[in-house]
Amino acid sequence: MNENRSPVDLEGKMARKSSVERANELAGGFATARKNIVVQYGDRERNADELLSLIKKDAMSKGVRDPEFEKVDVYIKPEERKVFYVVNENVDGSIDF
Repeated sequence: MNENRSPVDLEGKMARKSSVERANELAGGFATARKNIVVQYGDRERNADELLSLIKKDAMSKGVRDPEFEKVDVYIKPEERKVFYVVNENVDGSIDF
């Protein structure tokens, strides 16, 4: 650390850093990072995107239209080799794990 800097300089730097951190949070970071979630159990492995796609297809076969999806709760029970879901708190179903 440079001993010649005044506290004002340090405060200014901290303020700029804070602004940069806020901008990063708004424009990217963890929220917008690409994610890959994989559930493994025994000899099976399923990617979260694959499971969500299968859930969407199953729910749509039960009459849920794409624009109607507001909330999807997913419960993975690999020991039963099943993935249970509830769409919009009123349509439920399951798919094979």
